[in-house]
Amino acid sequence: MEMNEGPVGEARHYRYYVIAILTIGGILNIADRLILSILLEDIKAEFTLTDTQIGLITGLAFTAFYVTFGIPIAWLADRKNRKTIVALSIATWSLMTAICGAATGFWSLFIARMGVGVGESGSGPAGLSLLSDYFRKHELGRAMGVTTLGATIGTATGLMVGGYFADLLGWRMAFVALGVPGIVLAMIVFLTVKEPERGRFYPKHQSAAKSESWREARASWLATLGSLLSNRLYIGVTLAYGCMIVIGYAFATWLASIMLRNFTVSTADVGFYLGLAFILGGIPGPVLGGILTDRLVSLNPKWRAWLPALATLLCLPIFYLCLTTASFWWFLGIFSLGYLIFLIAQPPTLSLLQLAVKPDERAMAVAIAMLFNNLIGQALGGFLIGLASTNLAPSLGSMSLNYAVLAVSVCFGIPAAILYVWTARAIKPDFETG
Repeated sequence: MEMNEGPVGEARHYRYYVIAILTIGGILNIADRLILSILLEDIKAEFTLTDTQIGLITGLAFTAFYVTFGIPIAWLADRKNRKTIVALSIATWSLMTAICGAATGFWSLFIARMGVGVGESGSGPAGLSLLSDYFRKHELGRAMGVTTLGATIGTATGLMVGGYFADLLGWRMAFVALGVPGIVLAMIVFLTVKEPERGRFYPKHQSAAKSESWREARASWLATLGSLLSNRLYIGVTLAYGCMIVIGYAFATWLASIMLRNFTVSTADVGFYLGLAFILGGIPGPVLGGILTDRLVSLNPKWRAWLPALATLLCLPIFYLCLTTASFWWFLGIFSLGYLIFLIAQPPTLSLLQLAVKPDERAMAVAIAMLFNNLIGQALGGFLIGLASTNLAPSLGSMSLNYAVLAVSVCFGIPAAILYVWTARAIKPDFETG
């Protein structure tokens, strides 16, 4: 990835510092979001919860406020200082994660997870918009591949740290241990990250933040929303991404519980070995996806949609083998392979989301995509898995959760692939140069 000048006059390598900081933010984002998965069995036992209630906490509790605040915060990010929004978002979700450790029952934990959703709703859209003004179009696949590593390492971090502290000090301190570092990172982002010129690589669509009256702001918001909803390419990739991500949330949320129910292992061991499996599959996956994206789109720009369609379909039979094996080590190894293939879909999807819209629509475009991700992937997917597991338990016992995850993944993965192929039809031959 080469560039001869920095976005705001700084040294040319400064952008690598920015992507590193935002990736660390992504690590904490996902770790704070998914630490709950390794702690579910302890929390379930202490509060006497059902799988259906667990599905509501892991899905709806987070999504309710994520959805409520995500779009208005993203609209601000398309007009105001994005690095400040990222910093405030990190501080908010980190504080609320620590507060989860003080929960006294179902409702207090539910409300605390809502607070985590408020913070995390603002970081992704603003952060991805920032990166699109640090990297050129032909570099964006690899840049998005690097940021996707944050999700992988964050998942592993949440599992490992959560499992370790749950065994050592209890599940409450695990929340505190992951919440505190985010406050420090928020200060680093605010003090050291520079705001680049918006749309600097897209002079035809360049725009600048400006002061608006309430009436002008309302008209601008409606105009942006109307533009996005009339954009077939954007709508296609958003719907496809929302269905595809169900698979990721299903495994990230429920795999630790599946291991604890089906194998004789401690919470700490599950956290360590499952975290290692996420790293083994999760680091090469997005890197390979980014490299393949930037190379394949030079042959045909439709690969930005074809590649995630292919990856989504290929991972499903591998995950089937994972969830039906009786061997602990085969379980981990097969999962790593399936997760690697699944994550190949992320860089082309994220880059297409950014390139399908104008520079001053990017943050809001990501926010709406994340809205669908969380409504479909986390809230609906999580609830359906919990509900299916509860109903299957009388006949399947400890395997009920395995088949619930598998069934929901297939039911959303196949439509995701179809939607990606449909989306490819809207990509014009001159998309990469237009």
